[in-house]
Amino acid sequence: MSEKLARMTPAQSRAWLSLITVAELLPVALDAQLQRDDALTHYEFILLSTLQRRGPQRLSDLAAATNATLPRTSKVVTRLRERGLVERTDHTTDRRSVEIRLTGAGRRRLVHATPGHFDTVHRLVLDHLDESQLNTLADTLAPIVAGLDPQHRFGPMPDQAPDESGD
Repeated sequence: MSEKLARMTPAQSRAWLSLITVAELLPVALDAQLQRDDALTHYEFILLSTLQRRGPQRLSDLAAATNATLPRTSKVVTRLRERGLVERTDHTTDRRSVEIRLTGAGRRRLVHATPGHFDTVHRLVLDHLDESQLNTLADTLAPIVAGLDPQHRFGPMPDQAPDESGD
């Protein structure tokens, strides 16, 4: 016996295709700008931003906070370390662990990259929406985000409000 195929209403189909299109196209555009202007990938920017917001992190915590696998995070941290943007240090309380922390050069690179990144975010997304649409978008996505990340591992920490500067 065959299972019945779930169908979408026209409204569901339109919303889903719009969401998937943004999910596919936006990261590529953000990556291209950051690589062109600052020799960073979008993931490297997210990783450096996470270290700036949260402070030193164990590799596993950093992977969770950036929604990446441990091997990917380890590989990127190694590349960033070779470029002097992060460093590995002994964990303050657990001698078996190391922490990844942002270096002065990493902080400077992030500070230099942020204005261009924010300009791109504004140009591609934020400037196309009025205040009401921005609030609606955030409210609409909140239950989806909660379902995808119930432990609040990705993005700002649960007790942290998102940065008002635009990202």
